[in-house]
Amino acid sequence: ETLAMVPYADLINHSPFSQAYIDAREAGDWLFSTGEEEVILYADRGYRRMEQIYISYGQKSNAELLLLYGFAVERNPYNSVDVTVSIVPRTESFVKELNDESIPVDPLAEEKIAFLQSVGRESMVDFPCYADRYPVEMLEFLRLMQMTTEDTRGKPLKDFDYSRTISAANEASVLTSVVEAVTRQLNKYPNSEEEDAALIKDKAMFRLLSYNQRMAIRHRRNEKRLLKRTIAALENQIRKQGLDDPDLLTRAEGSTLGQLLPGDERKYGLKQKTALEDRLDKMGLPVDIK
Repeated sequence: ETLAMVPYADLINHSPFSQAYIDAREAGDWLFSTGEEEVILYADRGYRRMEQIYISYGQKSNAELLLLYGFAVERNPYNSVDVTVSIVPRTESFVKELNDESIPVDPLAEEKIAFLQSVGRESMVDFPCYADRYPVEMLEFLRLMQMTTEDTRGKPLKDFDYSRTISAANEASVLTSVVEAVTRQLNKYPNSEEEDAALIKDKAMFRLLSYNQRMAIRHRRNEKRLLKRTIAALENQIRKQGLDDPDLLTRAEGSTLGQLLPGDERKYGLKQKTALEDRLDKMGLPVDIK
């Protein structure tokens, strides 16, 4: 691929609802080609004279838009918050290293690790949570990691369909794990949504902040709202399915409920970068957002 600067193209604003796009092609038609290349804006509909044309910069969350382009979109259907879900396989060697007798060894731990390796996954995965949904892949991952010998009944892990409910106890543990993981993500913010709202409401104080600071605070508040809605939706789902029975979680014995085991994350080398930092790093834009 060739990188090129295209005059005026960078002046076109972004809309997540636009399907117009810019592409490069060889100049001329299919019969007579000049050998030169040209850049074309393909419109997604008819535009009136002097009407502003939008293109989509891609299906990006507000965090990505803010870091890459310096703005966020109020109504962004692709806005999401990455939630880290970690179920550490409790192998005999890992539990021994923790030196905590209250943490039991998972008899399926080695098999779970082998299964994850076979599908190219790790025991800590980042999943995007949206305002109205969370990915099915997250549930599939957790259904595997929360399997017990009572669920398997002697069958190998590879024989199960993780796109479906395994058992009531497993599903209760899975959904509770997601609530715990999202709550953990929410608690990482240095202040509350109410404090952000009060800062925004104080117009005199808010105007003293720079444009970037104001955008960051609004974005931070919206992320907290999204996470809170996710928790409320999950708790409602748990109640509706009758999975809030404490006995179900007791039967899913030894579950870590989506939390890291005791100890610092970095001590075990489990999490060094956020999912957003990983994506920006792959784009050649290393950013430390801590």
